[in-house]
Amino acid sequence: MKTILLKFSSPLQSWGTGSNFETRETDHHPSKAAVIGLIAGSMGYLRNDERIKKLNKISFAVRVDDQGNLLRDYHIAAKCNNKGGIERNYVTNRYYLEDAVFIVALSHEDGEFMDRVYKALQSPYYQPFLGRRSNPPTADFIIGIYESEPIGLLKEYAWQAREKRKRKAKNDEMSKVYVDIYADSSLIKSSQEKKRKDVVISFSQRNRQYSYRIEKRLTIELPVGNERSLEIDFFGQI
Repeated sequence: MKTILLKFSSPLQSWGTGSNFETRETDHHPSKAAVIGLIAGSMGYLRNDERIKKLNKISFAVRVDDQGNLLRDYHIAAKCNNKGGIERNYVTNRYYLEDAVFIVALSHEDGEFMDRVYKALQSPYYQPFLGRRSNPPTADFIIGIYESEPIGLLKEYAWQAREKRKRKAKNDEMSKVYVDIYADSSLIKSSQEKKRKDVVISFSQRNRQYSYRIEKRLTIELPVGNERSLEIDFFGQI
């Protein structure tokens, strides 16, 4: 099994899975559908490309290193009539996560397939972005590719929160922090689960379609420094 680790740390990110036009919400962590879309674009796939179905089979997990803040962006948009004139103005609200940091793990048993995905991410056909086109990834977007399973990597990889939060943790003399991992149900054993509508059927702009998957949550301890992390349950017991 090969696993790709990515770091999502742009100043703004947005991961809506249930928004309408006037209100563009964001989830609190990246959706699998959005990340599959990022990969598909990097590989040069069109929105209705049948090869996207194989991308859905990639195992997905995300670690929330820094939740960031919820930001609302206020817009006024204009609707034009058939003659090119303005028919009316209306308000839209668009939500973002500000200063959030996530570590995303993508894995598959087909190592050659993951090598192709990794190469595409390194040299993307279409510009990748974190939820919206206005949110490009940062220079440290790609962490690496590993011969390992995803949850083990997320348990071991060092805490990647913003420096301000790391300094606060050290000033508060904290040696450990609690972080959540959200993953495909096949990757972790946990009773904490929910349905999430983020399995891609079609990215077509005329007929976007998504189905549900079961997402489970696992809480772990990570050292503020670089020591080995420890898995814990939801009641704080090692």
